[in-house]
Amino acid sequence: MLEILEYKPSREGLGEALLEIADKYPNLVGVGADTAQSTSLGKFAKKYPERFINVGIAEQNAVGIAVGLSLVGKLPVVSTYAMFLAGRCWEEIRQSVCYNYTNVKLVGTHAGITVGPDGASHQILEDIALMRVLPNMTVIVPADANEAKNALISSLVLPSPVYIRLSREKLPVITKPNEKFEIGKAKVLTEGKDCLIISCGVMVYEALVAHEMLKEEGIECTVLNMHTIKPIDEEVIITFAKKCGCVVTCEEHQIYGGLGSAVAEVLAKNYPVAQEFVGIDNKFGESGLANELMVKYKLKAQDIVKKVKKVIERK
Repeated sequence: MLEILEYKPSREGLGEALLEIADKYPNLVGVGADTAQSTSLGKFAKKYPERFINVGIAEQNAVGIAVGLSLVGKLPVVSTYAMFLAGRCWEEIRQSVCYNYTNVKLVGTHAGITVGPDGASHQILEDIALMRVLPNMTVIVPADANEAKNALISSLVLPSPVYIRLSREKLPVITKPNEKFEIGKAKVLTEGKDCLIISCGVMVYEALVAHEMLKEEGIECTVLNMHTIKPIDEEVIITFAKKCGCVVTCEEHQIYGGLGSAVAEVLAKNYPVAQEFVGIDNKFGESGLANELMVKYKLKAQDIVKKVKKVIERK
């Protein structure tokens, strides 16, 4: 039985993590772009005002300042809306953060179609692809607030760039507060022989609901929480692809360049099997309630069920 602990935006994990580890990392500095309250960076800013820089609505400057801070021994965490962090700042991230291998942590909030009423201009559906293609970049898409908190804390150990993608809407919390989080190692949530479902972010919950629906029909699925898109856990993908013989990937992102593409690359190189994709199919978003958009863009559990049945027929 799927257990939901509470409902909470994954972005709240950012604020909780920073408060928890602030004393452990006295060189930690928060950098915001006039969105600190929305991203939950404001919690850190309120308690440690001398360790927080608000650059205003100037996201590219935020990244540049963070790079400078890292070069003088600080540990900067930059957070603003993912559309403007991953999108508007891509050149700065490429040239200054990744090319120079600087220790900057980038946290993009309000990602995906579930930004809802803000509409297409704010619903970035391409950021995983944009960040995944960059050398030296680690890309993490937590499933909920607890995992977001643990992901950020774990990322601070790395001496390299990290991009963490978080949501705006309240999500079902399905991971435990102190659950082990290991960058680059997927979590096996269920095991079955008929199909491998690989999911990330808001789609992890939908994948688990789909698993329950399929189980009632006698279809047994393995569900993975692939929270780290880069470096991706090739070993677990190959292991369960061999066991199940087919794969469905689920992401709140374009089906091009994101989780599905990363998994397809692993399979093509190591163990090709039939694969179906649940994600945004070459479209921009639109304004609407988050759940309405998830339904319209075919990102719900019932859509995963259909793709699982389809891919099983292709075995």
